[in-house]
Amino acid sequence: MDQIAKAARIRLGMVGGGRDAFIGGVHRIASRIDDHYELVAGAFSSTAEKSLASADDLGVASDRAYPDYKTMALAEAQRDDGIEAVSIVTPNHLHAAVAEEFLKQGIHVICDKPLTSTLQEAKALVETAQQSGALFVLTHNYTGYPMVRQARSMIKDGLLGNIRLVQAEYAQDWLSTKLEDTGQKQAGWRTDPTRSGLGGCIGDIGTHAFNLASFVSGLQLNSLCADLDTFVEGRQLDDNAHVMLRFQGGAKGMIWSSQVAPGNENALRLRVYGSDGGLEWSQEDPNYLWFTPLGEPKRLLTRSGSGANDAANEVSRIPAGHPEGYLEGFANLYTGAAIAINARRVGETPDMSLLPSVQDGLSGVAFVTAAVTSSSNGGTWEQLDI
Repeated sequence: MDQIAKAARIRLGMVGGGRDAFIGGVHRIASRIDDHYELVAGAFSSTAEKSLASADDLGVASDRAYPDYKTMALAEAQRDDGIEAVSIVTPNHLHAAVAEEFLKQGIHVICDKPLTSTLQEAKALVETAQQSGALFVLTHNYTGYPMVRQARSMIKDGLLGNIRLVQAEYAQDWLSTKLEDTGQKQAGWRTDPTRSGLGGCIGDIGTHAFNLASFVSGLQLNSLCADLDTFVEGRQLDDNAHVMLRFQGGAKGMIWSSQVAPGNENALRLRVYGSDGGLEWSQEDPNYLWFTPLGEPKRLLTRSGSGANDAANEVSRIPAGHPEGYLEGFANLYTGAAIAINARRVGETPDMSLLPSVQDGLSGVAFVTAAVTSSSNGGTWEQLDI
């Protein structure tokens, strides 16, 4: 960490994330928390005028506010001081094309999830990333939470024994009415299949539950059986999903994701049970991890507390008892990416094991595709096509 602290800031570009864009602001904050990046260029909006206005808001020079991502990728690749990495924070349907353009120029990519909106695009992008040699990080931010890292390391160390059950859920209520008809921007693109892709709720938050379950358990999903519903009349995509899971090795699991569950805000929860014990974690109470060794009382492990291990402490910034979560989770991924980029700067091979990858992104798109196929077929068991 001392070495990276002394390294020059990474020159960062951004595609999307202009005025009134929620996730762009999140990524910019995350990139600056540990002071490893400087935002120097961007194609921030769908028009040149809007992009220029957003650049002015953000202190980006006007000659590096681009009208579109293709112009930006070519121009920045030709500059001696061009960007080293690009942050992609557009709606889902643009991820593939934007990422491909920058990968072809050898520029590292930090992309919001999901990887792409179709499985065909995801497979093509994996191939492009491998051929490029540039680094690719997918921002499944919950993998950056300290107690999630702790849970993963405890399972890897065998403290739960053989994993038998993995239960994940992500419940919200914000789409309980047809909010997309009011002009609300986030609801509009998330419920539009031309911009969101095959899945609605299953693609928006179900993928987070799936990714978290896979990241923490270390298990690879083999097949699934899904029941997707659209409860709000006239909505084009699903707003509730129930999915049964079969993992390689014999473990079983379930995922429930919903955006029509009144009383739930961002209720992402994970429970993992093995032959020797269990773990429970909730995103809305992220500093706590419950550990129950078989036959013993529950133990509450807290971030930066006496029960925290090295995996958690390495990504904790503040003393125990202070809230730390969403923004810091994103920041941990940006800092992990910075460590990897700085390793590349000096010709070293970076450790990417804790960073969601382009391959993880492919798994997420395959998960959504299989779930939609299964549900459309009346609940058939479908294998992931990866």
